[in-house]
Amino acid sequence: MAEQLTATVGEFGSYLDGLLARLDQGVGWCGVFWRRDPDGMRACREGHEVPPWDLVDALLRDLAAAYGTAPALAERERARLLHAAALTAYDARPGAHDTLTHRLDATLRARRHADDREAALAHRLAGAATEAEAESLRVDLAWARDDRHRATARCAELRDRLSRMARSGPSAVRVPGQAASPGGGPTSPSAGADFAPGDPATAPAAADSREATPAPSAHRKRRRGSARFAGLDEAPAAPLVLPGAPQATPDLRGARFAGAEAEGTAEETRDGERAEPVPDADDHRAVAHAVASLAALRSAGRTGEAHILLAEAARWPALRFPLLAEALAGAGLDADWATLRWEAAALPPGQLVVAAAALKSAGHAREGNRLMREGAARPPEETGAAVARLDAEGRHAAARALLDACVRARTPEDAARTAAEDPDRLAPLLLEAARCVSEEHHRDLAHALRAAGITP
Repeated sequence: MAEQLTATVGEFGSYLDGLLARLDQGVGWCGVFWRRDPDGMRACREGHEVPPWDLVDALLRDLAAAYGTAPALAERERARLLHAAALTAYDARPGAHDTLTHRLDATLRARRHADDREAALAHRLAGAATEAEAESLRVDLAWARDDRHRATARCAELRDRLSRMARSGPSAVRVPGQAASPGGGPTSPSAGADFAPGDPATAPAAADSREATPAPSAHRKRRRGSARFAGLDEAPAAPLVLPGAPQATPDLRGARFAGAEAEGTAEETRDGERAEPVPDADDHRAVAHAVASLAALRSAGRTGEAHILLAEAARWPALRFPLLAEALAGAGLDADWATLRWEAAALPPGQLVVAAAALKSAGHAREGNRLMREGAARPPEETGAAVARLDAEGRHAAARALLDACVRARTPEDAARTAAEDPDRLAPLLLEAARCVSEEHHRDLAHALRAAGITP
């Protein structure tokens, strides 16, 4: 697209340009995206296109790795607000509905291709004859899974955007396979720009499932089967199996902070208060192998694969989190622990609480509290919806833990927004959480609720 879309999209482009200026363009996810789609990156940086949210979030992870989690967390909500406004402007253009519909069709075709590729790689890995062959296949499988996760988020966002168009326009077409969702803003990563997970830029009209060959690192190239604007359905696939490690638990996360994933895990109690207390030998072996693999990837400069390994580990059973914290610190990989904690902060709220509880029960209270604060950085309305759901399910301890983190980590005005989802249920719970912190927190929050038109 040659012309500037709107001043709003341009404003987000300016923000993105500033974010990129703070990062090393050749390393981390930033380096991966520039290698995969330099034209698309330039279009977004100049304000001509809106990138997918998962790309922005990955850049924020690079920011966290370079400057620490606090600056990155401070940036996240501002980035989401600017991104949401840019999407709204983008979708208000004439012909936007048809454009998004075509993109969704392409994402569904890409999903079928991605599923086939992932299944084929998993089958080949199971029958690998040598360790060298297995290592090569594991790398390809890790990248294939990352593609699927990103594409899944983008498909979910396309459906959400089309559903919002259907609710706001009398002649809009029904979105296949997607019920209307409440709320007016994006709740999951976007598919707004010309980025498939790994494909170089191509014309939108040519979006299909043809293969391309990007170079995600200096050490390996891989065949790819995703399309521009790629997105996948929510069906789970076989988890990545690290060499010499027991099989990981099934993936439960789709779009980052989407809030729609399954939240129960084998180690979670009804109240979400604790994890299995004693890791077994398989857990110790899996953690030791993962940390050794991570150290080797870092030494080889294979940053993209290292990030994927950490994203996989974030979905492991919560009882492994203390082991990972200790092993990463012992290996001198403190920055990778910060990245892993960032990934864990994006887990569905019930799982987030369990992971934090596991850290606390193993003597890592500071890290458990940091994880909860980072998890509370998601939009307040999203936290409120999660708390309401947990409370309705009888998981009161998990709901209280989320509200406690929200009250401690946010301004009273932001914390008050948590109650907007269900004021009658959430305002009393929020005030109770604030009182448990301090009388000053309770007083300030009560004032903020009244200012927001919510009667405590």
